[in-house]
Amino acid sequence: MIKTENNTDLLLTQIIKGIEDVKGNDIRILDLREIENTVCDYFVICNGTSNTQVNAIVNSVQKGVSKSLKDKPWHVEGTENAEWVLIDYVNVVVHVFQKHIREFYDIEGLWGDAKSTTIQTNY
Repeated sequence: MIKTENNTDLLLTQIIKGIEDVKGNDIRILDLREIENTVCDYFVICNGTSNTQVNAIVNSVQKGVSKSLKDKPWHVEGTENAEWVLIDYVNVVVHVFQKHIREFYDIEGLWGDAKSTTIQTNY
């Protein structure tokens, strides 16, 4: 069990690094482990300013995770229009939004029972 948690922590760290490398905005981690019947343990949510930046964030996350952890996502969806891209690493699901789409769907509000952690950035 500890090994799985440690792997998840490493995955979260690498995902955050990938987002920060291309200046993703408003990074938040939702811990879903205490909520019954969830599809994963964590959501990582961020937004970019354009479809170009959203795709850059997605590529940065995938490249970083692949290089450092030798892990590939189980599924990636939404890269065609890059308004909301979902990267599914099974235990961790990454949501990369354009700001207006993030505000519209309000994932944080839908999962309001989850413990939320905001990642502070210095850019």
